[in-house]
This record gives sequence, structure tokens and C-alpha cells, in this order.
Amino acid sequence: MSKKRHEVHACPKLPSPVSTLVYDFAHGHVIPEHFHPEDQLVYASRGVMTVRTEEGTWVVPPRRAVWIPAKTAHSIVMSGPVSMRTLYLRARMARNLPRNCCVVNVSRLLQELILHACQFPAMSRRLKAHAHLIDLILDQLETVHAIPLQLTSPSDSRALRVAAILQRNPSETRSLVAICREVGASKRTIERVFERETNLSLGKWRQQLRLMRSLQQLAAGEKITSAALDVGYSTPSAFIAMFRKALGTTPRQYFEHSQTRTRSR
Repeated sequence: MSKKRHEVHACPKLPSPVSTLVYDFAHGHVIPEHFHPEDQLVYASRGVMTVRTEEGTWVVPPRRAVWIPAKTAHSIVMSGPVSMRTLYLRARMARNLPRNCCVVNVSRLLQELILHACQFPAMSRRLKAHAHLIDLILDQLETVHAIPLQLTSPSDSRALRVAAILQRNPSETRSLVAICREVGASKRTIERVFERETNLSLGKWRQQLRLMRSLQQLAAGEKITSAALDVGYSTPSAFIAMFRKALGTTPRQYFEHSQTRTRSR
């Protein structure tokens, strides 16, 4: 019996070299899986987005954007109220960015360029002001830096089951040795698989999962203590230390700064 093919919605090709979309979403809103013929830069001036593809999951907090190359099937889930601002660029206009998804830092200048560009649903190089704006955006995209807010899914069936257990319950109290034993493999074997298929050790992968899940919860209004316990940290101080190491600031400062930038735009 043939397996039913999963249908993915394809969006029509846009006529302009650069087009934009402005949309505000409520917490929990889901954009079903789809793809575009254009490259996309998806930026949220408020709220946190979770982007999923076949390759993995990207959590996109404020002050970051996700780069989605043309024809990449993806879905997006909103954590907290999200103000989404999207640039659609004709494929390969931004030559320095990779042909796979990544989360990138958004400088203050790039943020203002995105917000300004979103005043125009479509931009054409025939208009001098639009041409200058497109060139400024492309110049900024040449210098953006990818940041590690990705959670790659392993393909090995045993490692995939370990990942599913941790994703269902990031605060799982059992040791990694016990979890690996449950799926029929040693921790050493699963470690090798994770490092080969995700470029992270199993412990680092679990920490990345906890960071990404905490970003979703904090954006949805959870208190720091509650988010820390929910993702498996025994104390808020341990969670804050992990957060600071990953993102360079405390959770409170991070989200307060993001809100300040949103109000001032």
C-alpha cells in the first residue's frame, strides 16, 4: 500500500525583487507548513517565534531573525503576542547567507531598515528610494552573524527516541544513562550519534532544548522561577547563569531591553 504523501502549501511567486509582510499574531497562533519561492528574513519586533523544518527547530527571540532560504518547507508557532515583520527577497539576492535556515543577530540599524521597508508592500529598483533601501538591507545582510539557537533533530531511530523523551519533558529527572538504556543503547553510543548528527553532545543538546523552551515560556509571560523549574533547573540562579552564558544577559534584562526597543520604534 502506498504511503500518503504529506501535502505542503506552496505560496505563489511574488513579482517584486523585495516584498514585505506586516502581521500581528496572538499567543499560540500556528502558521501551517508551507514554502515560498523567495528567500525570507522573518523578524519579530515583539514576541518569540518557533520555526520548524525537516532539519530541526529554531527559536527566534526578539532582537533576532530567522533566515529561511527559498523552497524550504517550514511552520511557525507564536509564543506571546508576536509582531512579525517579514522581508521576501528574490532567491540568492543575499549571497552571503547560507542555503539552510539559521537564526541571525539583528543590529539596531538592520532593525530600523526592516521596519522602514515594511512600509512598502513591494519594492522596485526602478524607484531610486527603493533601490537605495534594498542596497542598504543587502549590505547589512552581508555582515549578520548566525547564532546557535537551533535544535537539530537526529535521524538515528534510537537517538530520535531519546530526543522525543527530552522534548516531552525537559525537566526529566532520570539520568541520561537511564534514558539511553530505555531506548536500547548505551549512553556512549547515543553520545556518538548526537555528536555526528547534530554537532552537539547529548548534554549540550539537552541544554539547548532547555534554553529554547525557556524562551518560549518567558515570552508567553511565565515568571523566571517557574520557567527555570519547568525546564529542569533546580534553582533560578543556575538557570540565569546558563541564560547569561548563552545570550549575554539575564532573562529579565533581555526581555525588558527588547520591550524598550519595540516601544521606541
